[in-house]
Amino acid sequence: QRCCVCRKKGATVACWQKRCSRRFHLPCSSQRGCISQFFGDYSSFCWEHRPQQSVETLQEGHTTCIICMEVVEDSLSYTTMVCPSCKHAWFHRGCIQGQALRAGLRHFACPHCRDRERFLPEMLHMGIRVP
Repeated sequence: QRCCVCRKKGATVACWQKRCSRRFHLPCSSQRGCISQFFGDYSSFCWEHRPQQSVETLQEGHTTCIICMEVVEDSLSYTTMVCPSCKHAWFHRGCIQGQALRAGLRHFACPHCRDRERFLPEMLHMGIRVP
């Protein structure tokens, strides 16, 4: 199978969506915005079928990532996420992934409100790997 990102052979990860024929290498997946969920069935989704955050929130002016303090995009996207509980903690996907890797499952929580009950399942659903 050919990778839909790099076009090289050996792609073993398939989009979980029925009737989607996209396959990709796991390392190539983030280059096109694919998401792999590291829990339950270990589902993976291409950029067209990946889950989206459904949190209704508005940014007030230029919002910064609560982790790196750099400006985030003005809406939710593959690279910009928000805490589903407090709706004030905006962060880059890479920043929250780094925090998840450092904190681990036992200590991973929203960096702003410290919620775990809604935050952890949402981050797992959005493809954040928490060891």
